[in-house]
Amino acid sequence: MNTQHSYRDDFPALRREIDGQPISYLDNAATTLKPQSVIDAITDYYTNNGSNIHRGKHRLSEEASDAYEASRVVLANHIGAAANELVMLRNTTEALNLVASGLDLGPDARVVGCVDAHHSQLLPWRRVGHLDLTTVDPHGRIDRDHFRSLLRKQPKVVALAYCSNVTGVIHPVRELIAEVRATCDATIVLDAAQYLPHQRVNVRELDVDFMAFSLHKMLGPTGIGCLYGRSEALMGLRPLAVGGGMVDWVDMDSSVERRIPYKFEAGTPAIASVIGSAAAIRYLEALDPVQRHRHDMDLCEALVSGALARSDVSLIGPPEVTDRIALATLRLDKGIPAGEVARLLSDSYGFMARSGHMCAQPLVTQLAGGETLRVSAYIYNEVSEIEGLYKALDELLGLMGPAHS
Repeated sequence: MNTQHSYRDDFPALRREIDGQPISYLDNAATTLKPQSVIDAITDYYTNNGSNIHRGKHRLSEEASDAYEASRVVLANHIGAAANELVMLRNTTEALNLVASGLDLGPDARVVGCVDAHHSQLLPWRRVGHLDLTTVDPHGRIDRDHFRSLLRKQPKVVALAYCSNVTGVIHPVRELIAEVRATCDATIVLDAAQYLPHQRVNVRELDVDFMAFSLHKMLGPTGIGCLYGRSEALMGLRPLAVGGGMVDWVDMDSSVERRIPYKFEAGTPAIASVIGSAAAIRYLEALDPVQRHRHDMDLCEALVSGALARSDVSLIGPPEVTDRIALATLRLDKGIPAGEVARLLSDSYGFMARSGHMCAQPLVTQLAGGETLRVSAYIYNEVSEIEGLYKALDELLGLMGPAHS
């Protein structure tokens, strides 16, 4: 297995410098950097082919179509799905909107979600039904008793998030799914966008009806999101968009949709990005999973302990590393604006971190009362980077505190 140093060597963006100092990228919960193998796969398609797929019988189109469908197989195998159960879309948001709109729910249909979900797992369900949100405790752990009480109302859909992008909490999804199956006849829709970059899942073992995730959070290109759906669940779903590529036949009065998954993939797709996504999965699968998890936990420990050791920041989330990813969201004391701190960390110290409500504003408002600073690490990061960020934060808060108090 590669050393940690060689991980960094695989990512060209990490060779950049700002004012003579190397950058430290710690915004991985938003988007990860891309290894050279992914960049090469995308470049190779544009250099040596560039043709459309599923549109013709000439050599370039057939080669591109074969590469595209082979990439679908790689992505499906990664989560234990069949290739025809994986729909290729733009992102997790589009995938969840496809399910919400395609289930044809009545306006009074009940949907159970959780207050810590990303806006993409909240807003689509508000549009199509009555959304009840499960509460969380002060550390972001789901209130199991409240969840059970909502299930007893017999919802049509249960919309779960595997992992919070604010607290880093990994929810006991297997147990939650078992409770749903034992209590009601609901469709289970899982947002795995934050969890899958850190741990593989098997959709058969999870027993979910639908699962959405994005490749840009796991070393792949932007513009590619995936929707897994059980075959029978997908066949009953209404397409979100119609047009070229998703029909077998069109006449003056009617049309015939293609079989799954193609009936959900209208128009020309992001061919190069799908091919690059398969390269990202191959990169991740080549890593030693035990060593990778141990490194993730080391990063998590550095993030949590660094926050707890300081009196002028508050950690949003559990004060321990059990059942969480390498992510720490911080509330800054003294009324210091998180956005200004993020900019200064970037421009003066080379640390790239995120500020704002993290597209999870109900939870951030509840737990933090306003904008926050989020630091999220991945395979190419080192504990020394996190320690360096906290030292830079100490210096900034020391300088800014009196002026903003």
